Amino acid sequence: MTLLLAGDIGGTKTILRLVETLDSSELHTIFEESYHSGDFLDLVPMVQQFLVKANTLTPQKACFAIAGPVVNNTAKLTNLVWFLDTERLQQELGIASISLINDFAAVGYGIFGLQPQDLLTLQAGKLKPEAPIAIIGAGTGLGQGFLIKQGDRYQVFPSEGGHADFAPRNELEFQLLRYLLDKHDIQRISVERVVSGLGIVAIYQFLRDRKLATESPEIAQIIRSWEQEAGKPEKSVDPGAAIGKAALQGSDRLSEQTLQLFIDAYGAEAGNLALKLLPYGGLYIAGGIAPKILPLIQNSSFLLSFTQKGRMRPLLEEIPVYIILNPQVGLIGAALCAARL
Repeated sequence: MTLLLAGDIGGTKTILRLVETLDSSELHTIFEESYHSGDFLDLVPMVQQFLVKANTLTPQKACFAIAGPVVNNTAKLTNLVWFLDTERLQQELGIASISLINDFAAVGYGIFGLQPQDLLTLQAGKLKPEAPIAIIGAGTGLGQGFLIKQGDRYQVFPSEGGHADFAPRNELEFQLLRYLLDKHDIQRISVERVVSGLGIVAIYQFLRDRKLATESPEIAQIIRSWEQEAGKPEKSVDPGAAIGKAALQGSDRLSEQTLQLFIDAYGAEAGNLALKLLPYGGLYIAGGIAPKILPLIQNSSFLLSFTQKGRMRPLLEEIPVYIILNPQVGLIGAALCAARL
């Protein structure tokens, strides 16, 4: 029996999970706790407090998924003063082997720990077990990555594909591109500025300012409050969530139009990733947004935008597409990664 520690570390919240495993494939959770990351000056005291509360032996291995880049076994979190180094963590925590991985790489590992109920099949396609796997996920930003079969395992590769250029496909999207260029006074727009939580708000502001639909007083107040808090690390309102909820309820035409444009762009970018990788092992849609607007994705033009690639359409129609419903896929992935150390 091996004792593992898995962590999903974000700028706002950190989840720690203690796991037992026999053969690195079956994991059994024995203790879990969530913390407000900003309450601690470093990860070490948080883990120490966690282990005392768990009343257990020191884990043999640990893996922490980090919301940010990991370079040479070190990581600096964007919204925290933490600087993490695996060698220091091993010494101060007394854990023999520790790995730091990007949070989206953790999603890649986590795919193999999901149960059938954790996935929704958007397109069955024709699964090829030896083929690459792609992952894409819109949330705070837009994560992208891929997995390649190496022997009897998959190797996970993160990517910065979310920072590639936004590619408009019709007149409305070209107007959105020009609006964002002018609004931010910059030279290019990344796809992440459109396909993300902030992208939902940006699309809403664009459609509002173009007067393409009437703005409701309720959403208008939320947007104004959010705009007034610009620059603050934590906001009191979540306009993206409010817009998504209104679109799901069909209670606000402007929100419905916003989500339609967002979903079209999301599907198109997923298709771009699929063209580059031909992931017949499956394309997995992760991130916090898709499960929250699931009916809209299922009943909208997401798959049409995904496959609408000219003469390449038949290839894309054969790629299995899944939506990950389990919000803890990254934590599962961190545990599986720890088991492989």
